[in-house]
Amino acid sequence: MEESMPHIDPETVLAYQMPKGKYNYTERDVVLYALGVGACKDNACDLSELDYVYSEDGQHAVKVLPTFGILFSFNLVERLLTIPGMNFHPSMLLHGEQYIEIYKKLPTSGEVVYESRISQLHDKEKAAVLEVETLCRESGSEELLCLNRSTVFLRGAGGFSKSKTELFSYDKRSPSLRPLVKLPILPPKSVAALTHEDQTQPNQALLYRLSGDYNPLHSDPEIARIAGFPRPILHGLCTLGYAVRAIIKHFCHGDPALVQSIQGRFMLHVFPGETLVTQMWRQEDNVERINFLCSVKERSRPVLSGVVFLNASPRL
Repeated sequence: MEESMPHIDPETVLAYQMPKGKYNYTERDVVLYALGVGACKDNACDLSELDYVYSEDGQHAVKVLPTFGILFSFNLVERLLTIPGMNFHPSMLLHGEQYIEIYKKLPTSGEVVYESRISQLHDKEKAAVLEVETLCRESGSEELLCLNRSTVFLRGAGGFSKSKTELFSYDKRSPSLRPLVKLPILPPKSVAALTHEDQTQPNQALLYRLSGDYNPLHSDPEIARIAGFPRPILHGLCTLGYAVRAIIKHFCHGDPALVQSIQGRFMLHVFPGETLVTQMWRQEDNVERINFLCSVKERSRPVLSGVVFLNASPRL
């Protein structure tokens, strides 16, 4: 009989200082990412999205989608596996939520330096819930570019604390400007302000993976079957890119610099080729807030919920 995997050691995990990392990219990576989340898919002359892939001023001037900033700390699983006391099986990891807060306009190319820390570790008995916070700066600058928070569920890794509700938190104050919104956000009783339909391509996951996520679950039919799916599924972050792109198209006049923060919860898988229906509700406080719910049309199932906060004016 196989021995069960050792429990997570919370004190060791939270005491570990994750090393800084670097992410280098060019205008080509920015364009490839935009195509991977469906930009100009149905209309190559769509002026509200053409700027993501082409600029008459040259490729150095293409606009960067805010969700591109999530890629700066993309190799999260590999880094978690190097943390002492972090005992889990990679195949049991589920991406639960993603948050990104943007402090300045994302450059079209460059080198980003990032530093990460475990901000929360929660014992759910049958699983561990882990939140990793990552601060990103342009190389050579002390000014923050963006903040990422990734929440993952590690199935089978719970049971490491005396109290099943015990929460271990890092005590350093987060630089975040905005508290997280409790998700999932259920659709308001009112009719959505806007609804956007966008059919993904059958090869969408194969295109999106070129931005760096080579998990075979999204490309290998046999791996997908072992995981319980009839065929490879679309990356959750690709679905998030689709939803945010729709919000920018309808509420930002195509200007991604108006996005201040994005929070999304992944609820269900998407198969490449399915149609994503993004419903959007506008709520105006001091900062404009857009609630959204993304569903798969063919199965009438919600797959992603979230909220986007907008700036009053574009970032420079």
